[in-house]
Amino acid sequence: MLILGIETSCDETGVALYHGERGLLAHRIYTQVALHAKYGGVVPELASRDHVRKVLPLTREVMEEAGVERKDIEGVAYTAGPGLVGALLVGAGVGRSLAWAWGVPAIGVHHMEGHLLAPLLEADAPEFPFVALLVSGGHTQLVQVDGVGRYTLLGQSLDDAAGEAFDKTAKMLGLGYPGGPVLAKLAESGDPARFKFPRPMTDRPGLDFSFSGLKTFALNTYTKHGDEARADIARAFQDAAIDTMVIKCRRALRQTGMKRLVVAGGVSANKDLRAKLAQLAEQEDARAYYPRPEFCTDNGAMIAYAGYLRLNAGMSEPDGFTARPRWDMGELEAI
Repeated sequence: MLILGIETSCDETGVALYHGERGLLAHRIYTQVALHAKYGGVVPELASRDHVRKVLPLTREVMEEAGVERKDIEGVAYTAGPGLVGALLVGAGVGRSLAWAWGVPAIGVHHMEGHLLAPLLEADAPEFPFVALLVSGGHTQLVQVDGVGRYTLLGQSLDDAAGEAFDKTAKMLGLGYPGGPVLAKLAESGDPARFKFPRPMTDRPGLDFSFSGLKTFALNTYTKHGDEARADIARAFQDAAIDTMVIKCRRALRQTGMKRLVVAGGVSANKDLRAKLAQLAEQEDARAYYPRPEFCTDNGAMIAYAGYLRLNAGMSEPDGFTARPRWDMGELEAI
């Protein structure tokens, strides 16, 4: 079964083709970073307009690269939520229209389910069950995954997501947008011993996160010490955020008794996070799995794959489409 996947939930336009036997045939990602950089963050209306300009040209590109014609495509998957409603409507409208025109089934995919399943695109994919840390600009969640659609939320951020806290802290330090990768780079030259930031909510039981106070701690430190301390502040902030996630992942593995940890979402590309989770996995006699770096960010490949799993199981949607800016992953139907 050959599936076209379309991702337009925020500021990346992603399109991909996934075949049930041949795997991923082609994919393209267009990022809007340059478009939004001068505003210091994503402007929803501009994001939506840029998706309109890019989604069909990217679709043509992946079809040409894969040597695929319209008659070969057997289903269309698109991100239905969560995300920016205007951006979601672009992908949903285009995806559903193509499916109708081609006479094939369509399905709306949950954006975070796409991230969660992205490591299954790799040759050495994890088996179910596993614990997943979903860590991005919009979400930080720990999930017990017993199968596709069989998700139990173990913990989540009560305020800022980790990626959001990285970006906001970088902006406070004058590092520009998107700030997370720039902050991580600056942290490499920082003194890890100069500042000691708190590890939020690790002194109490539970698996929920909170990064808002950590962000405020960084701002207060920067206000006191100024630009000369930026690298050291970046290092202290990153160490505290990563240590917090590692501590919660350790608790989740022990609580569930599982030995497989999947880490996905934009922040999963952070080198220090991967290094410390590798240490955790070794200590817990477990194993950590990640998507390749290009699939840590929003992408069409994860949507095509998640859509393939559901369409291949006989699921599809009636004519019409919906965009769900808020969508609890626990509402998804199990396969």
